[in-house]
Amino acid sequence: MSMAKRLVERPTFFSIPILVKHGGDFMKVKILFFILILIGMGSGCNGNQNQLDNNNDLSISQVHTSKPIDQSVANHAKEKIITKEEISDVKAVNTDNELLVAIKVGNFNRFRLKNIEKSVKSDLKKMYPDHKVFVSSDKKMFWELENIEQRLKKNDTNEKNLKKDLNKLKSLMKEQT
Repeated sequence: MSMAKRLVERPTFFSIPILVKHGGDFMKVKILFFILILIGMGSGCNGNQNQLDNNNDLSISQVHTSKPIDQSVANHAKEKIITKEEISDVKAVNTDNELLVAIKVGNFNRFRLKNIEKSVKSDLKKMYPDHKVFVSSDKKMFWELENIEQRLKKNDTNEKNLKKDLNKLKSLMKEQT
C-alpha cells in the first residue's frame, strides 16, 4: 500500500478523531469546523435583538364603558405611565376617587422596582390630586386588574362590584407591604 492512499487518524479541534487522507485535508477540516463554530455563535448572539425594542410596539388597551363607570382617568394614566422606558406594560382601573395601577417592569429594571413604583406613584399623585393612588408591580395585582378591565370592557360589572373588587385588591396590596 502506498503512502498517499493510506488513511491516518488525526485529532481535530474538538479532539474528535477523523480519518483523513494523508496530506493537507486535515487543515481544511479544521478550518471548516472553525467557520461553522463562528457562524453558530454569531447567529446565536443576534437572536434577542427584537426583544430589546418591544417597548415601542406596545399598545394600551383603552377601557370604554358606560356612563356610571367612567375609566378616562385610568386610560389617561396608562398612556402617561407606558412612556417610561422601564415600564413594559400597565393596567389601571379607577373609581370616583381612587386609582389602582399595576405595572410590569422589564427584567433588568426589577433591581430598582421600589424606586420605579415610588416614581410612578408620585407622578400619578401630581396628575390626579383628587384621587387616592395605589401602585403595585406584583404580578397577581396585574392579572387581577387585567380581569377587571376585561369585565369593564364587556360591561359585565356594576359600580358596586367594581368597588368591592378594588377594595379586595387594596387589602392585598396592604398585606404585601
